[in-house]
Amino acid sequence: MQEGNPSSVSGPRSRPPLEVADIFRLHGQEYQNHHPLPPEQKKAMANITRCRTASLGGHVDTCDQGCGYSRISYNSCRNRHCPKCQSLTQAQWLQGRMERLLPTHYFHMVITLPHELASLTLQNKETVYDLFFQTASQALRQLALGYPRLQAHLGFTAVLHTWNQDLQFHPHLHLVVTGGGLAPSGNHWVPSKNNFLVPVKALSMIVRGKFLDALQKAFQENQLLFKKNMESLKEEITFFRFLKKLRRLKWVVYSKEPFGGPEQVYRYVSRYTHRVAISNHRLLCCQDGQVTFQARDNRNPEKPRQVTIPAEEFIRRFLLHVLPPGFVKIRHYGLLAPCNAKTKLEKARTLILQKEPRNDREIAQPNRRGNLAPKTWQELLYTLTGINLKTCPKCGKGILIRSPLTLFPTTKMLLYAPGTLLDSS
Repeated sequence: MQEGNPSSVSGPRSRPPLEVADIFRLHGQEYQNHHPLPPEQKKAMANITRCRTASLGGHVDTCDQGCGYSRISYNSCRNRHCPKCQSLTQAQWLQGRMERLLPTHYFHMVITLPHELASLTLQNKETVYDLFFQTASQALRQLALGYPRLQAHLGFTAVLHTWNQDLQFHPHLHLVVTGGGLAPSGNHWVPSKNNFLVPVKALSMIVRGKFLDALQKAFQENQLLFKKNMESLKEEITFFRFLKKLRRLKWVVYSKEPFGGPEQVYRYVSRYTHRVAISNHRLLCCQDGQVTFQARDNRNPEKPRQVTIPAEEFIRRFLLHVLPPGFVKIRHYGLLAPCNAKTKLEKARTLILQKEPRNDREIAQPNRRGNLAPKTWQELLYTLTGINLKTCPKCGKGILIRSPLTLFPTTKMLLYAPGTLLDSS
């Protein structure tokens, strides 16, 4: 269900021998010749292929101590689906979540759409994903308020993932939920009891009911598209039979209190908040038109398995997870909603600290930045990720001075100040 191991912590890593961009360069054009792509998928492929190449320009870093070290770096594409981009944005997002942690325990929830909805979802990504966010969040808040053992306003972050370990289409929401909430009166904090938040079976049924009601309304308002293998669902009778079948299914909802606390879950979901599906470090080889990558074996998590599929199939699976333009895949609700960050959230923090001891090892403490915040993006990157882009890696003493690269179309050479030529190839 999930990508990677939530317990591990991201850090500086060596460059992998194979990247998604390499597979696109080798087989992308042939794939596009046989498969017409929507604009967002074309753009994602083009951006990932050009990312950190001379076509996007770049800069050169030179040691100011004269040790002779220089390093050419090309610009990133900044596409949110690129496996190489937005490390700083990702780290900033994670830091923001750490700053807003309440001093209490949290729960990790996963709510999954049944695979019977896959084809309809792929043809109506934005509509179905929006309904999924809306109905899942409404169901959780409603149950938390009505459940006799809780009856409180929760706070939670929801992140959309659409893949499994084999890159197959598997839409599900990861939720990081506070272990309790504000009482309806707002005068006291109501903690969840016995490491239990809400009954998942009840939550599953409420999500199912709300989602299918919303899907029926979207059908009646002509908000859904039906193409190719789904054209039969255009008929009202056929669509209602489809909904009736979905109402009989058990929808999967998972909930547990993470051993590593909310930091563990936030670190896990942060890996794919600003990119998609698979990291370059999981790719093993691309030979004879076949791509091999690592995947976790659920039966033996300590020993990863290998998956080999045709390059064409790899590209198809990767592109399944390209989101509609402007779609928001990270959303905050209840106490963690942006409108409540400085009001209800801080009131909840105060009430919890009055009620619970600060030295409880299970209580999460917010990781707030000091007044001496980093001034440059290089300093911020080092603070958040440990990646140092300012100190010379050769002599360890010099400071790297950055100069822009300029591409000359006639010579296909790159020039950087104060006048040294570097071959762009």
